[in-house]
Amino acid sequence: MDEVRASWKVSIRRACSALKVGRSLYTYKSRRGDQADLKTRIQEITRTRVRYGYRRVHVLLRREGWAVNPKRIYRLYKEMDLQLRNKVPKRRVKAKLRDDRTVATHVNQIWAMDFVHDQLATGRKLRILTVVDTFSRFSPAIDPRFSYRGEDVVRALERICGEVGYPKAIRVDQGSEFISRDLDLWAYQKDVVLDFSRPGKPTDNAFIESFNGKFRAECLNTHWFMSLDDAKAKMEAWRRDYNEVRPHSAIGHKTPIELMKRSEGSPPA
Repeated sequence: MDEVRASWKVSIRRACSALKVGRSLYTYKSRRGDQADLKTRIQEITRTRVRYGYRRVHVLLRREGWAVNPKRIYRLYKEMDLQLRNKVPKRRVKAKLRDDRTVATHVNQIWAMDFVHDQLATGRKLRILTVVDTFSRFSPAIDPRFSYRGEDVVRALERICGEVGYPKAIRVDQGSEFISRDLDLWAYQKDVVLDFSRPGKPTDNAFIESFNGKFRAECLNTHWFMSLDDAKAKMEAWRRDYNEVRPHSAIGHKTPIELMKRSEGSPPA
């Protein structure tokens, strides 16, 4: 309606008449509040009852005296992205169960992790573990090896976390190393949530996909690697440049190391 009025430069009455819409419908203002208290209570229930859908949440709310119907709970449940994920790896204790993804607001809140494939000049294959902090875009490690297992990922993470601290959550795909028992046990012991992307949905882990694209274009495609040590040296040089020199448009053309140092000076609330 507002677009029609702006384009035709006509009054509300004429716009409503032309579009066959009642003026009362256009001027209607909902009397319903934002239902902040109800939303808060729904979130409290879903945090402690992690496998409850909206129907069981509705039953608990009715027991507590809330005069609400299932349709309203369903609408709010979807609005807050609390739907349960049905395709998470089986028997993974630290797998994130709900779709309520939030944007990171401080360093070490959410990391993203993935593998990139390349090869030496001799043709021998390389698997490269890449990790990035989604808030600062800081990459704490790029670790190339000839092969990777779940226990190798754990050892790499222990080394990384010993240097920069532990994250609250790590976004990963459903590769065999990431759904391994070793990584799940490590995450359980360190209280780290493993946020698995959906199969065939790389956009669920867009931060690491973007990072990997830059890594391939600016490093892998511009070098020959003569040995594993040579690959490590060249990738580490690129990582340092990425963290300390390269401007990033997503963070106001700053460098990731600037945000890291700023966060160290003023820890998150």
